[in-house]
Amino acid sequence: MTDLSIIIISYNTKLITKRCIETVISSLNHDRSINTEIIIIDNNSSDGSKEMLRELKSLVEKQNNNHLRVKLILSEENLGYSRGNNHAEQHADGTYLLFLNSDTEAIGNAVPKLFHEFGKSRFDFAGAKLYYSLNHVQKSCGRFYNPFIAFCALFLKSDSWSLSRYSPNKPTKVDWVSGACFITTKKSYEALNGFDENIFMYWDEVDLFYRAHIKGMSVGFFPEPIFIHLEGASGTKDDQIVRIFQGYIYFYKKHYAQHDLFLLKCMLKLKSLIGIALGYIVVNSKLIDRYKKAYEVVKKN
Repeated sequence: MTDLSIIIISYNTKLITKRCIETVISSLNHDRSINTEIIIIDNNSSDGSKEMLRELKSLVEKQNNNHLRVKLILSEENLGYSRGNNHAEQHADGTYLLFLNSDTEAIGNAVPKLFHEFGKSRFDFAGAKLYYSLNHVQKSCGRFYNPFIAFCALFLKSDSWSLSRYSPNKPTKVDWVSGACFITTKKSYEALNGFDENIFMYWDEVDLFYRAHIKGMSVGFFPEPIFIHLEGASGTKDDQIVRIFQGYIYFYKKHYAQHDLFLLKCMLKLKSLIGIALGYIVVNSKLIDRYKKAYEVVKKN
């Protein structure tokens, strides 16, 4: 019987992904009582990741670890975050599922600690403490983005004063946790039909946890299991802003009233115009192009 399935998506981050898997294996060695499978799905990488993953899988098999197996799925296309995770989950045999970004690193006994803390809790989903580096905390949980929270996040840098995002120092019930690292049961995940595959990247976890909230499920945060998260290692700033704007609009269309959607679009247009104006002031063509693209996304949606 498999206790835990760890799902990791690989896409053109060969060395980062290798480091992630190595730290996960090292963490699992702190508690060999957990029967674990690591499922790695490669989204058609072109940087040698596939070959590296084959070698790593072979190495683990040669070590005869009775508590650990590696499953490798090589996709012929880039499935993105949502489709990739859903596809990998279909191959999972574990009672529990741990989703990790390839740019995460498990510190010490983080994986077994998160597994045991979650197993003793009443949460349906839970995240761990994330750091950019060991002395720089990442605010990795928060409140749902209603119009007020969205306004504060877009214009008042509310992440910096922990209104929209924060990182508690004790076990806490929260609205959502970062999709870079969260644990659940296979039963709970399948009750929600997994991630919404209309979302390619960004907002996938917020949508998942909002649907969990609607169904009366709870999300928790545990501060003691620690993971490093090299946020944005597989994306560009240009893509990030456009994807985030697309995610905002999709989320509001799906879950909020029309007047809330109208208000959101006004805020996103204003944010884009401010970004464009700032780009002209500081003579930054990349900033101008970035927010022009974002503005067009709002107009088209």
